[in-house]
Amino acid sequence: MAVSVENIAHVPKRALCADLSDESSESLAASASRIDHWILVEYRGLWDRDVLGGSLLSPELKAHLRRQLRALGEARLLFVKKPERRSYGRRQLFFGTSKPGAERFFQLEFDRHDDLVDLDFAAALSGEGTPGLPVEHPLFVVCTHGKRDRCCAKYGRPLYDALRREAESGWVWQSTHLGGDRFAGNVVVLPQGLYFGRVGREDVRPLLDEHAEGNLLLERYRGRSAYSFAVQAAEHAVRVEAELLGIDDLELLGAEGKDGGWLVRFRDLEGAVHELEVGEERGGEPVYLTCGSVTPQHARRHAVASHRVTRP
Repeated sequence: MAVSVENIAHVPKRALCADLSDESSESLAASASRIDHWILVEYRGLWDRDVLGGSLLSPELKAHLRRQLRALGEARLLFVKKPERRSYGRRQLFFGTSKPGAERFFQLEFDRHDDLVDLDFAAALSGEGTPGLPVEHPLFVVCTHGKRDRCCAKYGRPLYDALRREAESGWVWQSTHLGGDRFAGNVVVLPQGLYFGRVGREDVRPLLDEHAEGNLLLERYRGRSAYSFAVQAAEHAVRVEAELLGIDDLELLGAEGKDGGWLVRFRDLEGAVHELEVGEERGGEPVYLTCGSVTPQHARRHAVASHRVTRP
């Protein structure tokens, strides 16, 4: 009899994918999901593995949200929640963009999920009206999607509790799948789309303090969602070598294919141009990329082959 992915994911002898990744010292760099636009809908029901399809939202709203995601392009729908808001009457919506230089988010409250059927997110983000209020603070969104992966529940929920204790109450939300289960606890900071992984309770205060200063907690930084994996790898290499922690310390000048890899160019605040050649490789030892993986696979990695700096 065939064994389902769900059954495999709950075999007690299988080590958690996040533990295996940590033990092998797998790099966090260049692992952030590629996303430009975000729709965060407060949904207090059970989160299925198939987030939208498995929800109790109306067929009309499901179809509308799918159309909006297609219109937006590189977009992600997240269900979010706060356990302390279970009895709150109204629900919260956040939506926005993480494109560097154009980062902005809006929020509004609604009574019924079907109130969102007439909301054109794509038009709003292109400047055709602003149906919500601007979000004037960061959002720390923590993946706690246990139905997707056990690691997200084990490491995400304590991380959410720790962030909620340290940050303003409206800043922190639990969410469905962010990407990169084996790097749990995962948190993305909006509006910039900054991914951080293996964030434990001891990292919460440094993460918040660095962000308040406009900096990255580099040792937990996975990458920026607006960048491809190759660009993320180049950005991380420049930051490590030049000791650049500021979120806005680097400006992406361009990325193009070259000899089976990529040529990526950044400019730093002093005007120096960093030109990096990035290639793709596969990890040596096959690993289970998620707790639900049926077979181990070679993880895809992006590595910097050369880094040249031209100073003004």
